[in-house]
Amino acid sequence: MRKILLVLAAVVGLAVNSSAQNTEITIGYGGYTQMDATDCHDNWHHVNNAWGAVTAGVNFRVINNFWLGPSYTFSSTTTKGPHHSSIAYHAIMLNGRYEYYRNRIVTLYGHLGLGAEISHMMPRHDDSYNKTYFAYQFTPIGAQVGISRSAMLFGELGFGAQGLIQVGFRFRL
Repeated sequence: MRKILLVLAAVVGLAVNSSAQNTEITIGYGGYTQMDATDCHDNWHHVNNAWGAVTAGVNFRVINNFWLGPSYTFSSTTTKGPHHSSIAYHAIMLNGRYEYYRNRIVTLYGHLGLGAEISHMMPRHDDSYNKTYFAYQFTPIGAQVGISRSAMLFGELGFGAQGLIQVGFRFRL
């Protein structure tokens, strides 16, 4: 985990130095995540689907059509039955976004994120513990529409820790 965080910090540091004026903050919500579709809950039984996932990130323009930056995603769920327990999901990823079409109104792009997902397991009658899994986000279709010079709405269709469908805002600094 420390290695992943050090790599993320190094990439962000390089990106900040190379293009400080091309920075954006992303905030989004996604539904039906990797954590729901795969076993990111230590083989616990009767796990409910999570309510979705909230993601926050910072992106830096590395070259003309390519953005790179870290993100943090949070989600949580509970289990059914007499041993009602909780799970909190934390995903830390490095994301790359390539813009493959742009006009005055809309920008189409692809997005790939890789990192770690930490499941914080909170059993009802036992001590809490963590399990770590590989986190990813594969989004071949994403679109963003500018609502001002510095604010954009976006929508993505893909799969991973950030959700099957993700919507949100981007703010350029």
